[in-house]
Amino acid sequence: MGRPLVHLVWFKRDLRLSDHEPLQQAIEAGLPVLLLYCFEPSWMRAPDSDERHWRFVRQSIDEMQHQLVQRGIPLYVFHAEVLEVLEALRALVEIKAIFSHEETGNGITFERDRAVAAFCQRHGIAWRETPTGGVTRRLYHRQGWEKAWVDRMSRPLAQPDWARFKPFQLPTEKVAALSKSSLPAGVCASSSAFQPGGESAAWRYLNSFLYERGRQYFRNLSKPEASRRSCSRISPYLTWGNLSMRQVWQATRRAIERTGDRYNLGAFTSRLFWHCHFIQKFETECRMEFENLNRGFNTLRTEVDEAWAAAWCDGRTGVPLVDACMRCVMATGYLNFRMRSMLVSFLTHHLWQPWQVGVHHLARQFLDYEPGIHYPQFQMQAGTMGVNTVRVYNPVKQAAEHDPDSLFIKKWVPEVAHLPALFAREPWRMTPLEAAFYGFRLGYDYPLPLVDLEKAAARARERLWEHKKTPEVKAENQRILRVHTKRRRPEETTVMGDAATVKHLLREADPNKAAQQE
Repeated sequence: MGRPLVHLVWFKRDLRLSDHEPLQQAIEAGLPVLLLYCFEPSWMRAPDSDERHWRFVRQSIDEMQHQLVQRGIPLYVFHAEVLEVLEALRALVEIKAIFSHEETGNGITFERDRAVAAFCQRHGIAWRETPTGGVTRRLYHRQGWEKAWVDRMSRPLAQPDWARFKPFQLPTEKVAALSKSSLPAGVCASSSAFQPGGESAAWRYLNSFLYERGRQYFRNLSKPEASRRSCSRISPYLTWGNLSMRQVWQATRRAIERTGDRYNLGAFTSRLFWHCHFIQKFETECRMEFENLNRGFNTLRTEVDEAWAAAWCDGRTGVPLVDACMRCVMATGYLNFRMRSMLVSFLTHHLWQPWQVGVHHLARQFLDYEPGIHYPQFQMQAGTMGVNTVRVYNPVKQAAEHDPDSLFIKKWVPEVAHLPALFAREPWRMTPLEAAFYGFRLGYDYPLPLVDLEKAAARARERLWEHKKTPEVKAENQRILRVHTKRRRPEETTVMGDAATVKHLLREADPNKAAQQE
């Protein structure tokens, strides 16, 4: 008797059971379906990987299994390399096709996918990959990309027909043989400091934002403390696929219709577009995980000061807002966008360190670590893309504008919690008499700043702007613009994120609603 013929759905970073095209396609193909997820040790050991990521994944998997068991459907989960599992499964079943989403991951997952493709070719297995979000594979220009993105977001959701699902059960003893090792204890533990994984939590966060918390979205977007409530906080659910981008886009469109809040939710819509825009950059030129996108910067900022890099990673630079942000994200996995940018700016400009020194550290801290956004954003803030304006964030100015009472700083840097707001963000401004009055010793109770902020910023600006004028950088800029931007007519809108682009996108999605917005 031959091996049973099956289709296999390989879950990757798409940990949901709704709007799931590979799952829908596998069911419609008619054969018994085997559902698979692998906690891959090579990925879990990667320098950009952290226990918090895999705890979130495990929570997501637990919820999926709970939902599936009620339908009598097993989801097989192994702590093993996917190729090992596929090879072992071949002894038990004949895999006709593997269904999965395309993945824009890191170098490890890219090489793994190449190995899986070779495995499928070797054994005559069809691998049917479905695009993820608004990202298009093998795209080498941006002409028509915006319209294609809106079209994809507007399509009906891909809902699996569970009544037609034919589950496949592996023999219990074979499953036990495949389960060679258990997950680390930290992955299996719970933690209230981080957002929980899973579809139900994802929808709670999204709906509470769309119909309640989002009322203050634009006002609090840049504030390190208030943004924790006013921002959507759905980024980890997009990263790990508890929600699809299409689900979020369509839910946001409905919320705009119901609430009339085009100001806040319109701004949020533009960021959904921006999310895919940066992943598309990385998908097109993923070498930016390891090297400067603009090769003209390869000779600039090459030396590493290990002590300064360690101080930045530990949140002990002597600059309270910088340290508060680092300590916050290490403890909770979340930080708003402006403060993330400020951290990278401080590392690469004020401390003049190569971006590679800190890129993995922050990847490990972000619960929503998305390679396709992380590496382009890191390079954009570091100035090594070449085509962007040089941004050198002033941590003191950022604190004065977005944390004027120093509440966020005092929460995460208790060393300065007893000081007035001004001194909490600039303790070096205290006179010896004032320091004695507050019982504070700069350099003992809290570190001295690693650098003079104004001088370091001025030096960085001068060096970066001068380097941007070199022939090597200019030539690379032309190449980057050809590949990563759309060539626009003068009357067209500009870079994603401005008000004109929001209106443009809404008009594309629904002309009648856009007319009301005007």
